[in-house]
Amino acid sequence: MTEDHTSSTHPQLPPSMEDERFFRLRLLRSRRVGPVTFHRLLAEHGSAKAALEALPEVAMAAGIKDYSPCTNDDAAQEIAAARAVNARAVFFDEPAYPARLATIADAPPMLWLRGNASLLQKPMISLVGARNASALGTRMTRALSRELSEAGFVIVSGFARGIDASAHSAALKSGTIAVFAGGVDIMYPAENAQLGQDIIAKGLCLSEHPPGLAPRARHFPARNRIVSGLARAVVVVEAAAKSGSLITARTALDQGRDVLAVPGHPFDARASGCNILIRDGAPLVRTAQDVIEALGPSEPQTRTQQPLPLEEPAPATRPKRTLRETHAVHMMILDRLGPTPVAEDQLIRDIKAEAAEVTPALLDLEMDGRVTRQSGGLLSKS
Repeated sequence: MTEDHTSSTHPQLPPSMEDERFFRLRLLRSRRVGPVTFHRLLAEHGSAKAALEALPEVAMAAGIKDYSPCTNDDAAQEIAAARAVNARAVFFDEPAYPARLATIADAPPMLWLRGNASLLQKPMISLVGARNASALGTRMTRALSRELSEAGFVIVSGFARGIDASAHSAALKSGTIAVFAGGVDIMYPAENAQLGQDIIAKGLCLSEHPPGLAPRARHFPARNRIVSGLARAVVVVEAAAKSGSLITARTALDQGRDVLAVPGHPFDARASGCNILIRDGAPLVRTAQDVIEALGPSEPQTRTQQPLPLEEPAPATRPKRTLRETHAVHMMILDRLGPTPVAEDQLIRDIKAEAAEVTPALLDLEMDGRVTRQSGGLLSKS
């Protein structure tokens, strides 16, 4: 196995049980704590240690008895597994964390990295498309990937077979970033195992999940929000009308990213998604120059999230509500939500309530498993 040669601007996650980064890992891995809930708890309680101490009480308020956060042993085992594969951790408010990704609503609080972490500070473009790509589609992908790399862009993709694998392979010389759906040490699909080792040697593999975790169906949409969130633009090369690549494109639009598409023959189902995007206004891509011209002058990457203080401030207090009032807010939220995802700000407008009243109620319902947050900060009934 190729050794991870990359220097880092941040220390590796230490094993000290008193380190704030360790407490953050425990908070993130605690049951029913996703990215949005993590950020909310951290902002409310001031530090991961304080949030961990408050979690059982928060869970109790949501109707969950005997709640236990992630243990020291479980977090230590994840760190040991990461070190065994030369993976490094970077948290959302550290300098090595990619600035564009930090701006999305459900940014991963932490990433495990294997390879050249400095690629995260360069301008990125994502190339996505069908797993069952055509010969013409893979040829087009290789040309775009190679030419955009030579123009100074880092190519990002999701490490799937087909378009993703072609994009990574063509960009190896200049550096490419592969976003894994499972642990950063799990080469899935297995046919990409050698490509994965080549990317670790010359580019970067990353994941928000613990090392050793095999990818499951629900992990792929979450991975796609990172693929689009990292980049300035997403180029769709081949995609069916109902496909993961088209979902990635829609997520990219929600994140404020540019979406471009390569046209295809009307009779080829693999091109129908791209043709739909072009019909709806996405710039048409024939060459890498089309992408570069569509993007215009490069913009400086800025962060919208400020580093959180590690000292513990005075604990924030929620407005006191009676059980009847709390139940009424919960029912208003659940009555409005259904299987179709809704944006949180739209939900607040629909139920004509204050954000300060709805936010803690949503946290209770998330902890209780009755509300689910999806990519792009959308909410649906579980």
